[in-house]
Amino acid sequence: MKILLTGAEGFTGRLFAERAVAAGHTVVPLQSDLTHDEAIRKEVLEIAPEAVVHLAAISFVGHANDAAFYAVNVVGTTNLLNALVQLPDRPDRVLLASSANIYGNTARSPIDENQPPAPVNHYGMSKLAMEYMARTYRDRLNLVITRPFNYTGPGQDANFLIPKLAMHFAARAPSIALGNLDVEREFNDVQMVCDAYLLLLAHGEPGEAYNICSGRPYALRYVIETLARMTSHSPRIEVNPAFVRANEVHRLCGNPNKLRVLLAKQGAVLAEPALEETLARMLLAAKGRTAASIN
Repeated sequence: MKILLTGAEGFTGRLFAERAVAAGHTVVPLQSDLTHDEAIRKEVLEIAPEAVVHLAAISFVGHANDAAFYAVNVVGTTNLLNALVQLPDRPDRVLLASSANIYGNTARSPIDENQPPAPVNHYGMSKLAMEYMARTYRDRLNLVITRPFNYTGPGQDANFLIPKLAMHFAARAPSIALGNLDVEREFNDVQMVCDAYLLLLAHGEPGEAYNICSGRPYALRYVIETLARMTSHSPRIEVNPAFVRANEVHRLCGNPNKLRVLLAKQGAVLAEPALEETLARMLLAAKGRTAASIN
C-alpha cells in the first residue's frame, strides 16, 4: 500500500515510516508546507496515495505562538483534506492524529471516547477544532481519528518531559528544574502508537475515533524514582515557577477498550512495552548523545 505520510521527519513520523516499510508498505513523505494549499494539491495529485497518515502538527503545549496551533493543526489539515477529495481515485483510508488533550481536565477516569471534550490549552483546542472540521469530509473520505495519550521514546525532543528527565539522569546532572510534580499521565511507548496506526489503517471503522492508550497512568514522582533506581543517581529536583502551567491537565488516563475490542475481532494484538523498557531505551540513547558530545 502506498501511504502518504505527513510529519515524516518528526518524532513519531520517523518511526512510523520504519515500521510501515518493514510491514511491506511504501511510504511517501509529504514535502509541501501544509499552510500552502496549492502546493499541497499539486503534490497530493502527483503522489496519488492509497492511504494517508496525517501526523504533522505543532504538538508542544508550551509553543510560544498560539496562532500557529490553528494555522497548522486546523487550516493545514483542511488544505490536506481538500486536496484528497480532488483526487480522481481517493485513498482507501485517511488516518488523522488528534490528541487526548481534547478531553482536558475531568474527574472521570479512565476516559473513553464518549467523554465530552473540554480542552484547556490551545493545542487541545486546535486538535478538537481539527476533528470537528474533518467531520465535514466523512461523506467523501474514509476517515479514522486517533487520540493518543502521552507517549515517549528515544528521539523525542528534550522540550518534552520524559526525554528531559532521561537526558539529565543519563548525564548524572546534579539537579533538574521541573514544573508541576503532582501530575499523573500514561507514558506509553512510541512503538505502540505507531503499531496502532498501522492496525487502524487496516481495521479502523470509517468515521470513528479511537483512544490509543494503555489505561496505565503513572505519577511523575514515580517516573523520577524509577529513573533514579535504574541509574543509581538521585539529582536534586527543583520546581521552577516558570515551568508551572496554569492550564495544566492534572490527570490523563485513557480507556483502551474500544481499540482492543476492534483488534480482537480481527485477531490482532497491540504490544504495549512496559515503562521500564521504554525508559531503558531512552537512557541508552541519551548516554550515546552525551558520549558523542564529549568526543
